[in-house]
Amino acid sequence: MPTEPIRVLLADDHAVVRKGIREFLTEPGDIDVVAEASNGDEAIALLEQEKPDVAVLDIQMPKRSGIDVCRHVRAQHWPIGLLILTAYDDDPYVLAVLQAGANGYVLKTADADDIIQAVRDVHEGKSALDPVIARKLMAQLAGRADNKPIETLTPREMDVLKLAARGCTNKAIGAQLHLSDRTVQGHLANIFGKLHVATRTEAVMRAVSLGWLTPEEPNE
Repeated sequence: MPTEPIRVLLADDHAVVRKGIREFLTEPGDIDVVAEASNGDEAIALLEQEKPDVAVLDIQMPKRSGIDVCRHVRAQHWPIGLLILTAYDDDPYVLAVLQAGANGYVLKTADADDIIQAVRDVHEGKSALDPVIARKLMAQLAGRADNKPIETLTPREMDVLKLAARGCTNKAIGAQLHLSDRTVQGHLANIFGKLHVATRTEAVMRAVSLGWLTPEEPNE
């Protein structure tokens, strides 16, 4: 466990839902909900003010959606982990959320322990996908690639992908492989192009579906 609690902003337009989520998130003692928002605009204002470690966001909120909030945070380059916690598992939402830069997507039907672990994973730079969402994403990626040839990755690109699967940042990947951030970005761009994907999570899921990575590897 981290020595300092993980500072979390919770954004959901239902006060009762926020209360329930706050209670089980803070129970273990290593997570501290430092701010709550009832709409997207309020969430952005509080994110800028509080600079939490992780934002737990619903998708459907007044004024701005959780997806809009994710896009804003990434555009500002704020070092905040983004976890979508929602009742929606519709395919368009899944891809929109991941393309907006979210680190995780968990359904409200998940066990409290799984949601707590998702917050911890996102804080550590890992991806956190609900099993239902992961299966949907795998099916979407398989369908999307049916008529597109997959190019083999170079050994160096596989090294980069394996480290990305373990949740390493570009900087951490560069440090381990003795590469500059720009070179790592170039390798990731090549990987995305060869695998016909738009995000790290999609790249990892595609590599798993092709048998290039084992399902356990992302969590090692």
